[in-house]
Amino acid sequence: MVLKKRWVRVVSLLALPLLMISSPGVVASEPGNVNNFNEFLAELRQESIALGIDKTTIETAFPKIKRFKQSTPLNQESSLPESLEIYLPISVSEANVNTARVFFKEHKDELETLGEKYGVQPRFILALWGIESNYGAHLTSYPVLSVTASLAFESSAHSSYKNEFFAALRILDQEQLTFDDLRASRNGSMGQIQFTPSMYLSHAQDGNGDGNKDIWNNTLDALASAAAFLKSSGWKNQQTWGRQVRVPQEFDAELAALSVKKTFSQWSSLGLTRFDGSALPARDDMSVSLIMPDGPSGRKYLIYDNYRSLLAWNSSDYFAISVTYLSERLKYPPIQ
Repeated sequence: MVLKKRWVRVVSLLALPLLMISSPGVVASEPGNVNNFNEFLAELRQESIALGIDKTTIETAFPKIKRFKQSTPLNQESSLPESLEIYLPISVSEANVNTARVFFKEHKDELETLGEKYGVQPRFILALWGIESNYGAHLTSYPVLSVTASLAFESSAHSSYKNEFFAALRILDQEQLTFDDLRASRNGSMGQIQFTPSMYLSHAQDGNGDGNKDIWNNTLDALASAAAFLKSSGWKNQQTWGRQVRVPQEFDAELAALSVKKTFSQWSSLGLTRFDGSALPARDDMSVSLIMPDGPSGRKYLIYDNYRSLLAWNSSDYFAISVTYLSERLKYPPIQ
């Protein structure tokens, strides 16, 4: 797939996957006492050897790792706008929507092939890509190993960032990639879909059949990898993500929680309706949850299992709603 880049101004403040995801087979021990970064690197080298990472990879990579002082732990990211009413028009601008619709039309066949292979509707794959990197236009380029090592050194959550550091080393072990190929944002998220190293190990795909899994430069690889993640997270291609709803004035806000699941009939009996005031779907074959990201005075949504798959990617409701909103703008009006 050849991507014609369109440089669109879009702010995506939470469109980053969590570095707190651990990966089976990438396990770090608790950090010891270290006085400086070089001592910490020496510890990482010894742990890398103990984890069975190839000696050549270790000897090649470690001399290139430097202290990266621009690294940004996720809990120090810029604060979000105060509400979805402000956030959505910024993260899903009209220019962003127009870019997505043009790309969808130009690459309809490739997107539908991906959708059929992975069981994920193309509009969600494309929306994820748009939110994460503005269709590949907004990519940062810092050394993943330097960033993750620095974050582990600086953060109180040492083991989580160390897990990502070791995952990045395993990528060098397993893939046809070099130290300089592994580029990331300031929090260690990589490529056009902002995978963490552990996400890459578990879900990266060769989308164009060339033998590589290049989520930085190859759009098909990036989109296939996004679809693979959603599929593994339980995506159901016969369902959508959810819907915006209205609730009665007197409503128990404690029912708005991911842990609370009810059928449509049960929600209807509590006074919930579609956003336009009409009745909820007349079906009881699925249980759904109510969320209020901005509290009782803000938007309300009934969310389905596919929404939970997006939360597995990034546990922010603002992120997930921005992806779903962009997907709806791809669906309506239909693209001819």
